[in-house]
Amino acid sequence: MSEWTPRHNRWAIALTVTLATFMEVLDSSIANVALPHIAGSLSASQDESTWVLTSYLVSNAVILPISAWLATKLGRKRFYMSCVAIFGVSSVLCGLAPSLGMLVIFRIIQGAGGGGLAPSEQAILADTFTPAQRGMAFAVYGMAVVVAPAIGPTLGGWITDNFSWRWIFYINVPVAILSLFLTHRLVEDPPYLVAERKRASTSSVDFWGLGLITVAIGSLQVVLDKGQEADWFSTWWITMFAGVALVTFIVWAIWEWRHPFPIVNIRLFRNRNFAVAMGFTFMLGMVLYSTTVMIPQFLEQLLGYPAVKAGEALGGGGLAMMVMMPVAGLLVSRMDPRLIMAAGFAGTSTALYWMMLHFTTTLDFHTAFLLRTLQAVSLPFIFLPSNTLAYVGIARVQNNQVSGMNAFVRNIGGSIGIAMITTLLTRQGQKHITYLTAHAVPGNSTFDQMVDGMSATLRSAGLPAATATQQAYARINLLITGQATALAYVDVLSWMALLIAALIPFVLLMRRGKPGGDAPPAH
Repeated sequence: MSEWTPRHNRWAIALTVTLATFMEVLDSSIANVALPHIAGSLSASQDESTWVLTSYLVSNAVILPISAWLATKLGRKRFYMSCVAIFGVSSVLCGLAPSLGMLVIFRIIQGAGGGGLAPSEQAILADTFTPAQRGMAFAVYGMAVVVAPAIGPTLGGWITDNFSWRWIFYINVPVAILSLFLTHRLVEDPPYLVAERKRASTSSVDFWGLGLITVAIGSLQVVLDKGQEADWFSTWWITMFAGVALVTFIVWAIWEWRHPFPIVNIRLFRNRNFAVAMGFTFMLGMVLYSTTVMIPQFLEQLLGYPAVKAGEALGGGGLAMMVMMPVAGLLVSRMDPRLIMAAGFAGTSTALYWMMLHFTTTLDFHTAFLLRTLQAVSLPFIFLPSNTLAYVGIARVQNNQVSGMNAFVRNIGGSIGIAMITTLLTRQGQKHITYLTAHAVPGNSTFDQMVDGMSATLRSAGLPAATATQQAYARINLLITGQATALAYVDVLSWMALLIAALIPFVLLMRRGKPGGDAPPAH
């Protein structure tokens, strides 16, 4: 059968789907800085306001794995436009929400719309471009994905300060309208997908699969969001949700494997390239999302940087990925993707090692900016080759399934990564505090000299002797806590560097495929 060619300009189609991607990814990060304003406006506590974020993430995570089935059942263009419309309408409702409860409900609806966008867009690009063009097309798409979260917090802060937090939702409306117009005019379903939709329309709906995955993901998200806050498995309801998630995932996997028309085609994991690529995506989701949280958290909590300045430290990473995405896109079609991926793993591991060496209480902004930039340089050389090889040996009719699973695995990896590093930082910090304070006792010559020196300095500033001694102890305690926290960050970064380095040999498990072969985008 001859290769299908879209009737409209391929790059116009790419820009059309990138527009909605930019809107959705921007909205995922833009609300973060507005949480205090939302809480104050709607008479909610800071903890309650976080449900504005978590409700969106849970809904988004539920839709991701079933988006391929929905796109096949409804038609990919129709499903995609429905997601854009749902996202736009729910954005208006979020802006009009009179209470926190209503805002959370509308964010759940918005998350459902946003969850279907990325997999559909990736599959559209995979079908629109020839194998030789896909690397660059997905690189351009990936650049938009990088820019959105980079400018989201800054834009959100500016809108909130100068207008109202409600406008962070209203700005989605014109973008959604333009996206719907362009999609209607330019995007079309390829013939194979039309035929697959007709076949799917005669099959029964996998309601059990749909219900099981919804319960499993919802339970898992509750565990990840609230686990550290509730001291994990020492709390009965966290243990209960974790058990429900584990059992339901196992039952769901067995059910989907045996079902003739599953919601999620997990039989794709029999393909070695696909299985290894999903493993890489999961690990990289953990590392990328974790470091995105760690760097500003370190700068704010330990070094006292304002939130805006801490967010700017991530800007170099976004710029580096924008520059390197096209380079990686060109190389993917000209070299063995496995070699590119191995180099990407080595570069990322080395960058994490350098970050580990510099994460001290004397870290300055420019060094933090440079470290994040160096870490991000190698990431496109992992994402694009990995996604390219994931499609080797996969039937074209499964493009939607591959794209949906890729986005789902990356997001789950990110959620688990953030939960893990939050716990590890707390536990390692406590361990180091215990070790350091064991030596900070009267009678230890170094400790006594430090107390005497600080006390003398404070007395010379006019403080009474008793007060000076008390403040000296307090300052030493603060110093110990800071050092222990910094050491905890060093521990976590060293483990992450080793984890990424350990992935290098596994690239050999993947088959090379043809140069310029099928490639899903890096999102």
